[in-house]
Amino acid sequence: MIVVTGATGQLGSQIVDRLLDRLPPDAVGVSVRDVDKAAVLAERGVRVRAGDFTDPATLGHAFEGADTVLIVSAAIRGPGALVANRAAIDAAHAAGAKRIVYTSHQAASRDSLFAPQPTHAATEEHLAGLGVPFTALRNGFYASTLGFSIGAALETGQLVAPEDGPVSWTAHADLAEAAAVALAEEGRLDGITPALTAAEALDLGAVAGILTDITGRAVTRIVVSDDQWRATAIERGMPVAAADFTLGMYRAARRGEFAVVDPTLQTLIGRRPTSARSTLEAIVATRRVGLNGRPTT
Repeated sequence: MIVVTGATGQLGSQIVDRLLDRLPPDAVGVSVRDVDKAAVLAERGVRVRAGDFTDPATLGHAFEGADTVLIVSAAIRGPGALVANRAAIDAAHAAGAKRIVYTSHQAASRDSLFAPQPTHAATEEHLAGLGVPFTALRNGFYASTLGFSIGAALETGQLVAPEDGPVSWTAHADLAEAAAVALAEEGRLDGITPALTAAEALDLGAVAGILTDITGRAVTRIVVSDDQWRATAIERGMPVAAADFTLGMYRAARRGEFAVVDPTLQTLIGRRPTSARSTLEAIVATRRVGLNGRPTT
């Protein structure tokens, strides 16, 4: 059995869907904090059990009988993220999993300027030290973040942010498909993978150009200082911790941490990965619906 954690989240839910394209339902289990949210999966024949990284005592039952466990990295900021990731990995090991897969990041590094990356690097090191077969999926930077990165640009015509750098914006759907391949086809990806990225890396200047093309309205990239951006973000209601966290993303981008592109993802999924333009077109379409006064989804 393959057990997937975080199976009601944006990435985990899509991984389960892609796994069910390849495997019978009784070969798939999920570990979720709220089993009610996974009722649809239970109806499809998937084994649903409660498990919480921050309550490791729950994980033994959630992982029972698993040959492979996919640990979707904890959606926690700060030191608690590494504690949670390690707890889940250790629980999978203790439950007898013969292989552990972890969703890492293309920029995982102890010296990264973006806070999640040292956590990913430390988690990879812990996983590698267990002495069991493992895969660390070095996922590209999630393209959905573009929705935040463009801010109010569609309304104001200005994309205002600190200096940045190229980012290989990569779609959740593509990464979910790659994870399903890695889980279902043992030996396809072992150890720490190459960066699993889209085929191009774009900075926010290029993003502004695409938005201009999509909307027919000029969107200008405006670069502001880190301090100015931070002060404005906090003044507009962003918590200080969130502003500092996001500023780390811009600093890492301009150092080139997210600029790597690699063909591995395309090889795994058998097609060209979703482009940043396609993601932006979807964002624009959704926001236009909202501006027209109808509910957004």
